[in-house]
Amino acid sequence: MTDYGHELAFGLFPSPKADATPALLDLVTLAEGSGLDLISIQDHPYQAAHLDTWTLLSFLGARTSTISLAPNVASLPLRDPVILAKSAATLSLLTDGRVELGLGAGAFWDAIAAAGGPRRTPGEAVDALAEAIEVLRAFWRGGRVDHDGQHYRTKGLRAGPTPVGDIPIWLGAYKPRMLRLTGRLADAWVPSMGYADPPALPALNARIDEAALAAGRDPADIRRIYNIFGSFGRSADFLRGSAADWAEQLAQLAIGDGMSTFILGTDDPATLARFASEVAPATRELVAAHRAAGSASDPGDSDDPDDLGRVSLMCVAT
Repeated sequence: MTDYGHELAFGLFPSPKADATPALLDLVTLAEGSGLDLISIQDHPYQAAHLDTWTLLSFLGARTSTISLAPNVASLPLRDPVILAKSAATLSLLTDGRVELGLGAGAFWDAIAAAGGPRRTPGEAVDALAEAIEVLRAFWRGGRVDHDGQHYRTKGLRAGPTPVGDIPIWLGAYKPRMLRLTGRLADAWVPSMGYADPPALPALNARIDEAALAAGRDPADIRRIYNIFGSFGRSADFLRGSAADWAEQLAQLAIGDGMSTFILGTDDPATLARFASEVAPATRELVAAHRAAGSASDPGDSDDPDDLGRVSLMCVAT
């Protein structure tokens, strides 16, 4: 069992449908008013039905005041890293630092090529992503940026503006090379249900941890973010039961697999409201109680799989 000790956060992953813009804006208003921590928008520039991600994030930044904003994840083959760095830094300045940056190496290559982007092999996509991270961070430091890579080149670039504080970089990763890159360079890992369901998380996390240690990093330096999807009901299946069931299941992922940020994919206001008002606080309570119980007991007890169950019963009893 792995709990990296990260503070829990909860977010919204709405559909950026161009024909449902008023409903999207209302949903974002509800998310911020309900106390959620972030809004995250998928990025498929070749998808005719979607709004442009960066334009939408900028508009949302102007309409909100507390909630963080992030692409989930930016399609790197169609987002030049210099322009991406400037866009993120600008939005950071305009929102007083409420920006994080999710990056993807690329998918749907036929669509990317149709939009004028490069068609990369898996190895080329990972190498390009590593180069892009170097360019992004160099740009955000300010000053001159010189990068002579295989995929990206800058020479004598005068970078600016610089963002408000650091902009965390998330990576969407599932395959071994991408997981190693995540452990070596990323600030956060962001898998999605459907691509990495809960039973797959321990092995994927272990690859990231191994790569982090090999790079001289603490695995706890990498936040674990999870895009989740579900509906409230009476099923015992994952995220198909009551709000209390959801809280138990998410708390187990936090304590057992180190997942600490949960971003709910939904366009339904009622589902979002229950997630924010019932699931998020209950999950925080369960995890806080488990951590408190663990810190007060013998360290050898921390891997006891029944610990969460005992804490859950204690929380229900109180």
